Amino acid sequence: MRRVYWRLIPFLFLLLIVNYLDRVNIGFAALRMNADLGLSASAFGFGASIFFVGYALFEVPSNLILHKVGAPVWIARILVSWGLVSGCMAFVQGETSFYVLRFLLGVAEGGFLPGVVYYLTQWFPIEHRSKANSGVVAATALASVVGSPLSGAILTYMPEALGLRSWQWMFLFEAVPAVLLGIVVLFWLTERPEAAVWLPADEKAWLTRRLRDEQRGPATHGDLAFWQVVRLGRVWALAALFTCFLTALYGVLLWLPQIIKGFGGLSDVEVGLISALPFLCGGVAMLLWARHSDRTRERKWHLAASLTLGGVALLGSAYAPNNTISFVCLCFAAVGIWGGLGIFWSLTGDFLSGGARAAGIALINTLAQLGGLIGPWMTGVIRDWAGSFSVALAAMAGAAFIAALIAALLNDRLARSAPAATTVAV
Repeated sequence: MRRVYWRLIPFLFLLLIVNYLDRVNIGFAALRMNADLGLSASAFGFGASIFFVGYALFEVPSNLILHKVGAPVWIARILVSWGLVSGCMAFVQGETSFYVLRFLLGVAEGGFLPGVVYYLTQWFPIEHRSKANSGVVAATALASVVGSPLSGAILTYMPEALGLRSWQWMFLFEAVPAVLLGIVVLFWLTERPEAAVWLPADEKAWLTRRLRDEQRGPATHGDLAFWQVVRLGRVWALAALFTCFLTALYGVLLWLPQIIKGFGGLSDVEVGLISALPFLCGGVAMLLWARHSDRTRERKWHLAASLTLGGVALLGSAYAPNNTISFVCLCFAAVGIWGGLGIFWSLTGDFLSGGARAAGIALINTLAQLGGLIGPWMTGVIRDWAGSFSVALAAMAGAAFIAALIAALLNDRLARSAPAATTVAV
């Protein structure tokens, strides 16, 4: 398992770094783009959110196609197409083109993260899965550790050239890695353990047998048509949980640069450096908390505790007496919110098998994209209405508390009577 981990996880981590960098760099572009294009906070929030409409519409079809054609080919397609659309963000002219390109970026990216999560279930048994998931999705936090200083530096030091402003160059520079890595995916990722020439024969046979036995176990739903997956109560419970989860996560992720800029007296470079710290704290917490979850084989209380911490810290940041305490609370909020992310993704794959697993993971994430729509848009509307971010941070805290409550109410026992299989009918 150590050999598999070091072959797959660092590379998938890199892909997700690039993915989130292209997804959230509008948070930094907004520091200058909004003024250049005349975008209000509400308009920016809507544009940031409409990404998730396109993403949700194409997520389930994308994961079902991935199951049929193989992860390497389909993940490569996703990377190249989102890189091209992300580069086109440099040429937005106003609200309409901003909305259209954000929607198309969501379409291009649709299925990427659930596709990666599904791919990991083809390589990691349950007792290793939370660590593997967290090793990859830690990139959702650490992308901002890299991207925040990088984006701030480009905005500050990139001169206007070829008629393009610094925020336009930022979109172009940060789109290139996605296209290049899309080509590399075809040569680096292996579809399944039995095809891995880089694994010794005995290890390959053991892992293949171990995963096959797990799929046939009594704890997984299998041999389900897509409509049967839709009817599973656990799918809807996890989707509701993740909707609230993403409301808080994306509210912080896409607005943090502007929240910190509102502290006053900070350059774009300083905003970039300071913005990196909460995400660094969140990424470290995610890895450590997931290891503890794997060791104890416990999921829901780890997730509930993490989200509760996130909610309390967001409330503290909203009503802190000064900017320093508010920022410290934002760091703890990132610890709580991102700390539970890898554990959540382990929950989504532990009760399904085969194609039903691909459909279930994608469906949960698709339904939950409502949180990605609500979080950034709600934050912008409340910011325009209230004149500050305090009420918006309190609303994000409420979403985190609801997610924690749903996690605490999840049934620990998975269904025991469902037959096992490896396909899903569509």
